[in-house]
Amino acid sequence: MSWLDRVRNALPFTEKRDTPDNLWIKCPSCSEMLFTREYEENLNVCPRCEHHGRIGVDARFAQLLDPGFKILPSPKVKEDPLKFRDSKKYPDRLKAARAANPHPDALTNAAGSIDGHKCVLGVQDFAFMGGSMGMAVGAAFVAGAERAIKDKCAYVICTAAGGARMQEGILSLMQMPKATVAISRLHRAGLPYIVVLTDPTTGGVTASYAMLGDIHIAEPGCLIGFAGQRVIQDTIREKLPEGFQRAEYLHEHGMVDMVVPRKDLRATLAEVLDYLTVAKAA
Repeated sequence: MSWLDRVRNALPFTEKRDTPDNLWIKCPSCSEMLFTREYEENLNVCPRCEHHGRIGVDARFAQLLDPGFKILPSPKVKEDPLKFRDSKKYPDRLKAARAANPHPDALTNAAGSIDGHKCVLGVQDFAFMGGSMGMAVGAAFVAGAERAIKDKCAYVICTAAGGARMQEGILSLMQMPKATVAISRLHRAGLPYIVVLTDPTTGGVTASYAMLGDIHIAEPGCLIGFAGQRVIQDTIREKLPEGFQRAEYLHEHGMVDMVVPRKDLRATLAEVLDYLTVAKAA
């Protein structure tokens, strides 16, 4: 027996305690190590640099809606209409995404109220295949708008998407005019349509329902655009301005009405709904 073994056996060493893997989280912006509980209590916003992290559907509903809201059923659509396959079959990718997420696709609606103001709230989840817009997202958007018309209330949507879902080809792009028609129906009914832009909102979603709201609110620092910066720079062969495609830059140039921190978002939406509901009723 070596001297190290003799010392180890003689001293009252305690067993190594297991530390949970999710005890700490690293801020993607400032790289600060944050206590996960503190981070979540701060609405998934870094307390050091104010970076607004991405959050899921259920967290967004809980943060914005009054207690007692009802999650609406997701419309059924034909899956894998093109029999698409890349490195995996499309149904296998859907199965994996559903196993990792609590809802059946990237857009989920709930009926409820924000500080007493009745509304339908739709939330896109970037964790579900990059929040990509396919037939299910288009059908959910239309269903949310129709429910708002039925309930005679506003439709509020929190966008987060990497664009259209390539596995559905042209059928995913057809959701852009489909959503535009649904918004037109909301306007004809005299109901507000409010967009909350979150990180990231890009591609066909930006080119359609994300930029057609009566009011556009953005979370601080979120990426908003159609094509990526590298694609644009390679096309126009010019260096893009500092902060290009970020919420603050778009607000400064009139593309976004206001940039609101997450802690103030619920109160701001309640104020906007109060104003627009009175304005529409008048």
